[in-house]
Amino acid sequence: MKRITILIAEDHAIVREGFRRMLELEGDLEVVGEAQDGRQAVEMARQLLPNVVLMDVAMPMLNGLEATRQVIKAIPATKVLMLSAHGDLAYVTNAMECGAVGFLLKQTSASEVYRAIREVHQGKTFFSPSISKRLDHFDPPSSVRAGMIKKATELTSREMEVLQLVAEGKANKETAAELGIHTKTVEKHREHLMQKLDVHNTAGLTRYAIGAGVIESGVQFAIG
Repeated sequence: MKRITILIAEDHAIVREGFRRMLELEGDLEVVGEAQDGRQAVEMARQLLPNVVLMDVAMPMLNGLEATRQVIKAIPATKVLMLSAHGDLAYVTNAMECGAVGFLLKQTSASEVYRAIREVHQGKTFFSPSISKRLDHFDPPSSVRAGMIKKATELTSREMEVLQLVAEGKANKETAAELGIHTKTVEKHREHLMQKLDVHNTAGLTRYAIGAGVIESGVQFAIG
């Protein structure tokens, strides 16, 4: 029997270990790699070509949403299941826009995780039961929120990376070092972001990142 290969992308080691041990109990599932941030997840996905990626939303270096977009662009056959402690429908909507085919709450039972992996591998979509129920009665986001989500998905990968780092409180010099580019290039990206998103300061970019689901409200990526 050919097993479904899985990459786990999660910044908390204890959570990664929990998922790995849980998945190893199933004979048809195989964990082929573990990534601790979004950038590493993209690199490992390119190397390992997993059937399914379990991708946390809130990760350092590169958030799960942008990592998903990059993985799907590089390996269209790979299926991405988003993981989050929060079921805000803005995050779910943004995840789908970025190419994810399912969204799981971290509180989801092991049996639901197994089912989700098998179903998305077969080309279906899957949502945690509580999210699925709300999607059945989903009212489209307000025009303001919908516009924010649409604009976020239209940003380039580099702009999304800069937006996340700015929202995390990184200075231009820190952002440049993180991305391996010049400080002046970061400044240009910030200018373009403000123009594209029609915001005028760093606080505005941070509010935008939270509102569009690029980062999770109240989460400090440096500590999880």
